[in-house]
Amino acid sequence: MKNTFNKIILGLALSASLMPSCKKQLEDVTNQNAIPVTEYWKTEDDAQKGVNAIYTMFYKPGVWSRWIYFRLDLTSDEGWSQSPWIELGDWTRFQYVNYNFWEGNVNTFRDTYKAIFRCNQVLDNIDAIPFADANKKNQLIAQAKFFRGFYYYYAALLWENVPLILHVQKPSDLPTQNTLTEVWAQVEKDLSEAATALPKSWDDANVGRPTKGAAMGYLAKTYMQQHKWNDAKTALDYFINGEAKGMYSLVSDFKTNFRDNAENNSESVFEIQFSDANIGGPDNDDPNQGMGNNRAQFFAPRGIGWSDGQARYWIVDEFKKENTKDGKLDPRLEWTVFYKDITKDFGDKIYGRDWQWGDKEAWFRKGQRDYYRTTEDYYSQVNNRLLRYADILLLYAEVQNELGQTADAYNYVDPVRARANLNTLAVAHPEIGTDKAKFKERLKMERALELYGESVRWADLKRWGDLDTQAGVDAVAQRDPDFKNFVVGKHIRLPLPQSEVDNNKNLKQNDHY
Repeated sequence: MKNTFNKIILGLALSASLMPSCKKQLEDVTNQNAIPVTEYWKTEDDAQKGVNAIYTMFYKPGVWSRWIYFRLDLTSDEGWSQSPWIELGDWTRFQYVNYNFWEGNVNTFRDTYKAIFRCNQVLDNIDAIPFADANKKNQLIAQAKFFRGFYYYYAALLWENVPLILHVQKPSDLPTQNTLTEVWAQVEKDLSEAATALPKSWDDANVGRPTKGAAMGYLAKTYMQQHKWNDAKTALDYFINGEAKGMYSLVSDFKTNFRDNAENNSESVFEIQFSDANIGGPDNDDPNQGMGNNRAQFFAPRGIGWSDGQARYWIVDEFKKENTKDGKLDPRLEWTVFYKDITKDFGDKIYGRDWQWGDKEAWFRKGQRDYYRTTEDYYSQVNNRLLRYADILLLYAEVQNELGQTADAYNYVDPVRARANLNTLAVAHPEIGTDKAKFKERLKMERALELYGESVRWADLKRWGDLDTQAGVDAVAQRDPDFKNFVVGKHIRLPLPQSEVDNNKNLKQNDHY
């Protein structure tokens, strides 16, 4: 078996037009049903289709249509699994036995590098294509660089020490392994270069493509994971004090960030465009490929979907510790999780049913479609808002606090709290004052209350150092008992798929595996 890097082929264009492929036959026989590489990459349209092919990776099961949520949400202290598929559940509770488990590891690794391949083929070939408009060419290059940085960002979060593949590989290539520091440096480079050419916004026909704001937001996150606080502040200043000041804003109704009827709004910095137009297989590279999000089906309550992922109940208790200015429950609780008392607390009748859940059971609500249907399926059309302005504000507060500007940091938490009709942070928690450590601890919970179930928590736990010591892990385990299995220095990263290590002498399995 060849390794992942050598099995990747050109994919489907986002427009659902069939993309010419370039699979080379072992006998060097020309495939009469496909355009060879030597005849492709000639026109602007070829380049555009090549870029569009990158977007279709959103609909692949290894990444954003399904399995990555098990890594980012369920492995964090926000979620867990009671799946009858024992091995699937084991991979959310740090019990990794088979490093080649497809749904837990290999599929996400494969699709990550398929996406990177599609970026590389554009970047390797576009320079030879004549363009009437140099700006169009630069924007295509910028999109490819953004997505290469984007996928390496998540590879760094999950596996850390992965090979940097920056050009289309030959079947005989055995890529060398890179350190986490080197991977982060490449992410910085790609996102920085993308930001120089991406527009502040796109016209209606191109909504969903990354903007300069998306690049700057992910660049800031990249710096923050490395504790490069000054660099992160510079990136975030694009939103706070720079050319995008006033361009983004919090929407008035929190729940609209998780429904299909208010997408690409003023709060959205970057979101994946999902659709239920096609009811096709996720592994197809043809016009029938499904373009929906499977998360709703896998995280739905019992009797509605597969129920392979649940929310940890501690978030319900945390929401109920502080009421609004008029003495009511924080309204975000209603739209963050389903739980036993939600009907009593808010009057909601979820999916039109009365539930008999356990007292300490909860389910992720964001992205579910209970607001208009009674079941879930594999084809949710609800966009995934990967980066919201609320996240930007809370990140800026964190950076300011780390830089010793704690008093100023309050200014970026308070707007998020104000939308929920909560008192200012200083009024609600006067014990914090300007104590940097106390502010950080409170900010951790402010991020959970606002962003729970939005695939940011794993990065947060790593950035805060909560998983670096046994004492830190023990504290996390009080919220999520699965962390009793967590081994410091080992489970901070996933094992590389063993098949990749076995097939490439230049790869070494991650430490302690």
